[in-house]
Amino acid sequence: MFVKKNTERDQVKTLSVDLLHGPIMKNLLVFMLPILVSYVFQQLYNAVDTSIVGHFLGEQSLAAVGANVAIFDLMVGFAQGLGSGVCIVVSRAYGAADEGELRRAVAGSLVIGAATVALMTILSLLGLGPLLHILGTPDSIYAEACSYIRIIGGWIFVMFAYNLLSSLLRALGNSAMSLVFLIISSVLNVFLDLLLVGGTGLGVRGAAYATVIAQGISAILCTVYIFRCAKILIPGREDFRCGKALYLELAGQGYAFAFMSSVVNLGSVILQSGINGLGEIVIAGHTTARKIFMLCALPNISMGMAISTFVSQNKGAGRRERIIRGIKESYIYDMVCGAMTILVLFLFADKLAVLISGSTNPVLVGNVVAYVRFAALFSGVLGVLHQTRLALQGLGEKTTPLVSSFIELVGKCVFTWLLVPRMGYRAVILCEPLIWCVMTAHLLFAFFTNGYIRGRSGNAV
Repeated sequence: MFVKKNTERDQVKTLSVDLLHGPIMKNLLVFMLPILVSYVFQQLYNAVDTSIVGHFLGEQSLAAVGANVAIFDLMVGFAQGLGSGVCIVVSRAYGAADEGELRRAVAGSLVIGAATVALMTILSLLGLGPLLHILGTPDSIYAEACSYIRIIGGWIFVMFAYNLLSSLLRALGNSAMSLVFLIISSVLNVFLDLLLVGGTGLGVRGAAYATVIAQGISAILCTVYIFRCAKILIPGREDFRCGKALYLELAGQGYAFAFMSSVVNLGSVILQSGINGLGEIVIAGHTTARKIFMLCALPNISMGMAISTFVSQNKGAGRRERIIRGIKESYIYDMVCGAMTILVLFLFADKLAVLISGSTNPVLVGNVVAYVRFAALFSGVLGVLHQTRLALQGLGEKTTPLVSSFIELVGKCVFTWLLVPRMGYRAVILCEPLIWCVMTAHLLFAFFTNGYIRGRSGNAV
């Protein structure tokens, strides 16, 4: 990291990883590990919601929560995407050692985030109930499903706050403190789930309240830490007059990233509508299968987030060759993780299905096993997809990652409307892995023909 005496930059040095110098994979792994553990805790406390609901309330309530999985992922994806997108600009300023530009970028990010939260809250409160009807949620679980997701939507600002603040810390190379705060809130989430779901009669609403409270505590802890130990991120009043060009750059990066995540998750929402027509047992089984596979995919997803920061910092510092070496080393990492995923899921899929769902229903367990074992065969491809797409975003490219998400959306529409009615759950199993292959080929071509990577231009297009 740059050594610059008597500046607030030195405050963040201790817990930040130097992504600009030294061994690439070693530093990426050190930076990525807290992100990975953070994602594991997020998935675990989501799995705790599922498991406690399944054990205390039964398969119908589990299906009610499961009917919201794609919608919940849509909201989370948009929040994470916006935070990660605007922080590409922050990372670039940090890599260029421009503290003034960094503070102005933070100020603009806060303004854009606040405006987005206000709009998203209104849309959530008005539109989530009708959306569940559009998705074909069975009448037997509609009331429970609606009560759950409306609580999440009404408190969506908590989700946005944590994701933006943790992204700002990661932009500086500090992925450790977000993990610490998330661990604290995750442990609290478990106790709140047991109290509110199992002990108060709130049902699935208790699981929603537990999630909101846990996320709120994470956001508060991030805020306190920034004010005490990362003051480089605190903008002054004058920084909010950061200029139209910077606001447009932040909005472009933030919304491109957010809409990419949203389009991907919109495809999942559409696919969920096809799954909802297959019955409660299939819904509950697919909810369980997705959670199991997501846990196994987290090492690849986490490396993608690390690559985004790595690429944006090194682009700011003008280190093109280091970016190329880092990407190639990350692909080797993806293949190793893919092999481990295959091993774990082929050995333990049935046991994990029972553990996560709380059910021994043979149809449910059979669907889970079939889904996760087929997806495991393509987990290395999924890793390459994540690394390449996030590297392009780290370069500042907006169009190609968004196009890739539309490829996924179109593919899921085709499967949902044409194949799921004919093939049932087998079409759901085939859907995403086949689409990943097409997306990965498109992204690899775009990355290695990118003007900046080929040395033809100082900027990504």
